[in-house]
Amino acid sequence: MDRLTEMEAFATVVDQGGFTDAAKKMGISKSAVSKHVSALEARLGARLLNRTTRRVSPTEIGLAYYDRARRVLNDAGEADALVTSMQSAPSGLLRISVATDFGVNHLSPILGDFLTEYPDITVNMVLNNRYVELISEGFDMAIRIGDLEDSSLRARKLTETTKRMIASPRYFQKHGRPLRIDDLNEHKLLHYSNQAVGNVWKITAPSGEKRQIRTAGWLSVNDGQSLLNACVAGLGIAYLPSFLYADAMAKGMVEDVMPELPAETQGIYAVYPPGRFTQPKVRAFIDFLVTTFGDKGPGEW
Repeated sequence: MDRLTEMEAFATVVDQGGFTDAAKKMGISKSAVSKHVSALEARLGARLLNRTTRRVSPTEIGLAYYDRARRVLNDAGEADALVTSMQSAPSGLLRISVATDFGVNHLSPILGDFLTEYPDITVNMVLNNRYVELISEGFDMAIRIGDLEDSSLRARKLTETTKRMIASPRYFQKHGRPLRIDDLNEHKLLHYSNQAVGNVWKITAPSGEKRQIRTAGWLSVNDGQSLLNACVAGLGIAYLPSFLYADAMAKGMVEDVMPELPAETQGIYAVYPPGRFTQPKVRAFIDFLVTTFGDKGPGEW
């Protein structure tokens, strides 16, 4: 006989307190339930149930076996549910949190393609520049850039971007160009105020040495696009991902401050709540992002 069926019969008898109610619960005959339980006891070589004319109760060994059997049955049920969900069409409301600049420039333009492909999904994209608490704030997922904080959230890498120090020609005309990393201490730096590490730039020297530049900065802004605007206006040197400054650099509005320095690579991730199974709508959107962004190299971001 099938082991899971034997387990299910035994566990249902314990749950229902007898063979008659267990048979009704399982939709089979009382004699069939009895045969499954007897076969289980014979295979294990142990009596799992105390049977009297009035009631049925688990023995000490039966109670211990019940706890494990119930876990196995629950896992089997979840596995079945996973297969069912993976075959069902993604649908429902998908709430996404994303940084304003990335959402406006790179997520908004492709949402139409996603919604066309998955018409049963509706999207609520919330643009903000803080780390939201996904579960408590009711988000299905978020897009995050850079080093991820330690947490129980699951993450999948979508693509990469590169960071460089940039400034406008106007700034260089007025303040000159730093020639060494240490020269940055004498320049006006523009900081992104939402960084978890504060006003710290992690830079790799041409030698490969990792350096940290920590200065108060002349201006701090909690929005990447605003920081780029300040940079273009000649207010200082900013350290930004290429997906923000690429167009401005192509137009000559900003330049690489120290081209000899290696670019810093940052991951762009989809993060979502922990759990054994991922909701079909979340999985569909992440797969879509991986396909859409995967063709772009770090230098294109």
